Amino acid sequence: MSEKGRIVSLSNRKTVGHKYRRENKMGNNSKEVQVKLMKGLLDLIVLQFLSSTPMHGYQVITKIRKTFGVYFGPSTIYPLLNALETKGYVKSEWNMSNERPRKVYKLTTEGQSLLNFTEDSLNFICRKIGTPGVPKDALTEGHTLQPALRPLLKKIQESKPLI
Repeated sequence: MSEKGRIVSLSNRKTVGHKYRRENKMGNNSKEVQVKLMKGLLDLIVLQFLSSTPMHGYQVITKIRKTFGVYFGPSTIYPLLNALETKGYVKSEWNMSNERPRKVYKLTTEGQSLLNFTEDSLNFICRKIGTPGVPKDALTEGHTLQPALRPLLKKIQESKPLI
């Protein structure tokens, strides 16, 4: 029934409901795509964060959450850091100066080489699909993202957080 007490036809209700479901589904699709991109590039995002400053695992988790609004827990980040260390992309050292010992990860030269290679690869892909690059100064100050990662990470940052 409408506000005035009139009966609303079932077909109209279905149409309105269908339109609402479609809009809601489109919102879910964008979130789904964002999470898939994050999962697929998580190792590179972690390496990018470590290129600016050494961090311990919890700092990586919180930086990802604050930057992208996506939560990847310890069961994802710590095995990833361990795998990156095994491959030689990061190096860890124990920091005993705090009240609690923390394993701090630093980017190695091999890790920096991987970021550089990724930059070239992503730029190549962008050129092939006809997407222009973003100038280095297009992002706010303080970010030290690789140029090829800038468009992707900027899009993810501009979208609404998933949490």
